[in-house]
Amino acid sequence: FFSTIEVTRQAFYRTALSYAIVNLKPIVPGHVLVIPTRPVQRLADLDASELSSLITSVQKVGSVIERAYGADALTIACQDGKAAGQSVPHVHFHLLPRKLQGDRFQENNDEVYPALERSEGSLPRDLQSATGGKLSVDSAPIKMDADEERKPRTMEEMVKEAEWLKTFFEQ
Repeated sequence: FFSTIEVTRQAFYRTALSYAIVNLKPIVPGHVLVIPTRPVQRLADLDASELSSLITSVQKVGSVIERAYGADALTIACQDGKAAGQSVPHVHFHLLPRKLQGDRFQENNDEVYPALERSEGSLPRDLQSATGGKLSVDSAPIKMDADEERKPRTMEEMVKEAEWLKTFFEQ
């Protein structure tokens, strides 16, 4: 669960204490989330083994998505608490593959942060809308915000991406 929403089908990487899911509304291709298994709101709420697993997972998943999406770097972000912009009360890291050429934000690298904040702010509503509070198996387009650059995702598309990303961990 990501907070109270089941995300089993979107998961592509798991350890005993953390997991990674494809993003409902990716800001760039390959934008994923890495989440501790235990739903806690703040990084300080994690014990040492959970924090170690989470950061190791961020590192391992980041390496894979950078390679899978032909990226040159990563933007890694965590809004730690409501005042920092966290909208889902479950610690999570955003990993966004970035490119020197052809990146949506290459003209102004820092524009990724307002986009991330807008994404995070609408996440609870979008999750509820997309899943009705639970995992949906239909392939109806998922509601998007006003950011026209971001493509609507279906459950089918997210599952397909998750299955593809799983293959990078089987090698």
